[in-house]
Amino acid sequence: MSHPPYDTPIGATAEQGLVLLDGPGGLALSMTPAAADASAKALARAAEEAEAQTSGEVSDGGSGRSVGA
Repeated sequence: MSHPPYDTPIGATAEQGLVLLDGPGGLALSMTPAAADASAKALARAAEEAEAQTSGEVSDGGSGRSVGA
């Protein structure tokens, strides 16, 4: 990584049928509702997996459940 990870969440708003994201490091982009929905789900899955990695749990391969290491 070229910089430390951000600890500031991304803001999201809806305007004129688009989802607008605004975040740290100059992040600013617009997405269709479908792209925003798919991205939100992928981000939630990745956040859960990363949290499990830091808590000593291991993923069960994608079913959404974690198993203690």
